[in-house]
Amino acid sequence: MDCIFCEIAKKSINSNIIYEDDLVMAIMDINPICDGHTLIIPKDHYVTLFDVPKNILMHMYEVAAILTPILMKVTGENGASFSINYGDKQEVKHLHMHIMPNFNKKPSKNIEEVYKLIMDEKK
Repeated sequence: MDCIFCEIAKKSINSNIIYEDDLVMAIMDINPICDGHTLIIPKDHYVTLFDVPKNILMHMYEVAAILTPILMKVTGENGASFSINYGDKQEVKHLHMHIMPNFNKKPSKNIEEVYKLIMDEKK
């Protein structure tokens, strides 16, 4: 199986990891639609919303609740959107959640700048 998110979860592919535990990993999106665009991916491979166990899905939202205030602070936004795409809308066929502090604004910083701001804020 060639799944880029599985490879990232195994750390075979480098990524900007902003959160990790036994179940999930949160990474900066490599093609952000806004500053702070983050993906939460389960470490195990699940294709759809209906495949993932409920405890992992709920944990993804718990992690989003931890990260969103940090993302909003470092991007200067007052809100965020969450998205889980399904079926034809999934570019990568591995369930993942998008956190987008403001999907209406184009990125104004590069990924490394935002990553550094997030990691500094988490200290």
